[in-house]
Amino acid sequence: MAKHKPISSDIAWSTTDKITVKGLDLCQDILGKVSLGDMAFLELTDRLPTPQESRAFNAIAVALVEHGLTPSAIVARMTLAGAPEAMQAAVGAGLCGLGSVFVGSMENAARLLQQALPDKNQSIDIGALAVQIVDRELAAGRNIPGIGHHIHKPIDPRTPALFAVARETGFSGQYVQLMNALAEEAGRRLGKSLPVNATGAIAAIASELEVPWDVVRGIGVMARAIGLVAHVLEEFRNPLARQAKAMIEGQATAHHLA
Repeated sequence: MAKHKPISSDIAWSTTDKITVKGLDLCQDILGKVSLGDMAFLELTDRLPTPQESRAFNAIAVALVEHGLTPSAIVARMTLAGAPEAMQAAVGAGLCGLGSVFVGSMENAARLLQQALPDKNQSIDIGALAVQIVDRELAAGRNIPGIGHHIHKPIDPRTPALFAVARETGFSGQYVQLMNALAEEAGRRLGKSLPVNATGAIAAIASELEVPWDVVRGIGVMARAIGLVAHVLEEFRNPLARQAKAMIEGQATAHHLA
C-alpha cells in the first residue's frame, strides 16, 4: 500500500497559548498593528507589504468594495429576503456572481497581461505588443478584458485615481503601460472609445505587485464581501428586495393582462 504524504499547511497553526499566521504571532505581531488590506497581502504573498505596496494594494482592494446595486448586491438582498436568518448565505450568493463580466474580469485582464509579459522588467516594444494582442483577440472573436464600461463614459473615474496611486508608489510599470496601450489600440480598431476600466487598472497594478493572475479575482472577492455585508445591513433596516420582486414580477407578466 502506497504511503500517503502527511497533510500539512503553512498558512496558520495553533498551540495551547499561541496562534501563528504566516510565521507571525497573531496576538503579538498582527493584532492592532496590521490593517485588513495588509493582512490580505500577507496571506497572498507570505510577507507583509512595504509602505508603498500597502498603499497600492489597499487602493485596488478598496476600489472594489462598493458599486451600488450591482447584480451581486441584488442577489444578496434577494437571498436575504428568502432566508433572513442566514446573512452568510446572502453574502455567499452575491459572491457567486463575481465572474467574467462583473468584478472577476480583472482575472482575465491580469492573465492577458502576465502571459504576454512574463517578466515585467523585460525590454519590449509595448505598442507593438498591444497591436499583436488586439489582432489575436479580435481574430478569435474575443473581447479585450479590462476596457470599456456600460455606465462610466467616456472614462471610468476610478481608473485615473488608481493609476495616480500606482505612479506615486512606484508601481506604474510595463503592465500599466500595456493595459493603456491595449485600450488605445482596441478603441482605434473598433472605432469607439474603450478606456481602461477599474478592473483593467486593478489587473495591471496587481500584476505590478506580482500577484499571480489566477488569484487576482480573489482581491475582488475579499473586497466585495465587505460591501455585501453593508447591503445586507441596509436590507435589514430598509428592505427593497420584496419591492423589487413585486415590480419585476408585475412588469414581466403585464403582457398577459394587456
